[in-house]
Amino acid sequence: MGEPHDSRTQLIANERAKLTATYVNGVAIAVLAVGGLAPLFSQRGAGAAAPDRPWLTPVLSLLCICVSGALHWAARGFLRELR
Repeated sequence: MGEPHDSRTQLIANERAKLTATYVNGVAIAVLAVGGLAPLFSQRGAGAAAPDRPWLTPVLSLLCICVSGALHWAARGFLRELR
C-alpha cells in the first residue's frame, strides 16, 4: 500500500522540479534578451548619439549575459533532483 503513495509523491516532486527549472530558465532568457542583447542592438542603431561612457553598455550587457548563464545552470541543477 505504501508504494502508490511513494510513486505519487515522487511524481509530484519531479513535476515541481521541472516547473521550477522552467521558470528559472525563462528568467535567464529574459535577462539575456532585455539586459544582454537589447542594449547592444539599440546602441548600434543609435549610431551618432554616443553616451558619455561608451564602455558602460557592453560591460553591463556582458554582466547580464553572465547572470543569464548562471541562472541557466541553476535551472539545470533543479533537474538533477528528478528521480
